Amino acid sequence: MLKSIKKGIALLLSSALVFALAGCSGAAGGKRIIRISHSQSETHPQHLGLVEFEKYVESKLGDKYDVQIFPNELLGPSVKAIELVQTGAIDFAIASTGNLETFDNIYQVFSIPYLFDSVEAYHKVMEDKELMNSIYKSTAAAGFEAVTWFDAGTRNFYAKTPIKTPKDLKGKKIRVQQSPTNVKMMQAFGAAAAPMSFGEVYTAIQSGVIDGGENNELALTNNKHGEVAKYYTYNQHQMVPDLLIGNLKFLNGLSPEERQVFDEAAELATKVEREQWSVATNKAIEQAKEMGVQFIETDVQAFKQKVLPLHKELLSENPKLKPIYDKIQEVNKEVKEMK
Repeated sequence: MLKSIKKGIALLLSSALVFALAGCSGAAGGKRIIRISHSQSETHPQHLGLVEFEKYVESKLGDKYDVQIFPNELLGPSVKAIELVQTGAIDFAIASTGNLETFDNIYQVFSIPYLFDSVEAYHKVMEDKELMNSIYKSTAAAGFEAVTWFDAGTRNFYAKTPIKTPKDLKGKKIRVQQSPTNVKMMQAFGAAAAPMSFGEVYTAIQSGVIDGGENNELALTNNKHGEVAKYYTYNQHQMVPDLLIGNLKFLNGLSPEERQVFDEAAELATKVEREQWSVATNKAIEQAKEMGVQFIETDVQAFKQKVLPLHKELLSENPKLKPIYDKIQEVNKEVKEMK
C-alpha cells in the first residue's frame, strides 16, 4: 500500500514537473535551457556520456545554453519523454529503438532477434554513418530525429526462477519494451509478453505481476532488479541500441556553427558511454553475484531456432526493412571472415 502511495506521489510530481516545463519560457538568466531526459541512474554509462555532452556544449556555447540532465525517469517513462521531445517541451531524450517503432517502423529492424552474429558486427553497423543517418532522419515527420547512439549491451533473460532452455519460458510472463516486434518475439519463445515502462519492472517482479524481464546486466544493479530476480541467462537474443533523439524544430533552429557543436557533443557522449560500458558491465556482474544472482550459460542456438522464423515474417510485413537487413547480413559475414 505504501509503495502504491509513493508511486502515486512520484507520478504526480512528474506530471507537475512536465506541466511546468511545457509552460515555461525555456530560458534562465538569458540562456536557453536544454533539457535531456533518460531512464537510467546517475552512475550509468549513458548518464556519464550525457554529462560530457553537457560539458562540451557549455564549454563552446555556455553564454547561450544551459544544459540540464534529468535521469531516473524524472520527466516520465521513455514513451512519455519521446512525446515531450515531439512537442518541444524538452529538447532531447534517450529512447530505445523498440519504443521508436511506433513512430517509424523502420526501427523494427533492431528488434529482430539474433539480427547480429557478434558484438563486432553490431558495432560496425552502428558506426556506419551513411546507413544510420538515413534511419535517424526517418522520424522527421514525427518532429524529432536521432543524433547519436548509445551501446546498451546484449539483452538476456532474468527471472525469479532459472531459465536454462526455451521450455523454461513456457507459462512465464516476461516484461518487454513497448514494441509490437518484441511482443511477437516473446510469443515465439513461448512466453507471455508484458509490455511496460522500465521503471515499473522492479515492483512488477517483486509483486509477482511478472516473472522476469530481459535486459543487459546493468539492470540487475543500477536498477536493483537483481534484488528480486536471482537468475540471469545468457541467451543473447538482442543487441539493441539506445538513441539520443532531439526535437527537430530546435535542431533546425540552430546555426550551422551551433549544430556542429551539438553534433560534436553527441559524438563525444557516445565515445565516453562506450568506454564506460565494458567497465560498468564487469562491475555489475560482480555486484550482482554479491546480491545472490546466478549467471547461467546456455545453448544459444536452442533459443535462436525458436525465433528465426520471425525474420522472414517481419521482412514480409515490412519490406522497407529488407535493404537494411541485407546490409547487416553482409557485415555479419565480413566480420566472421575476418576472425
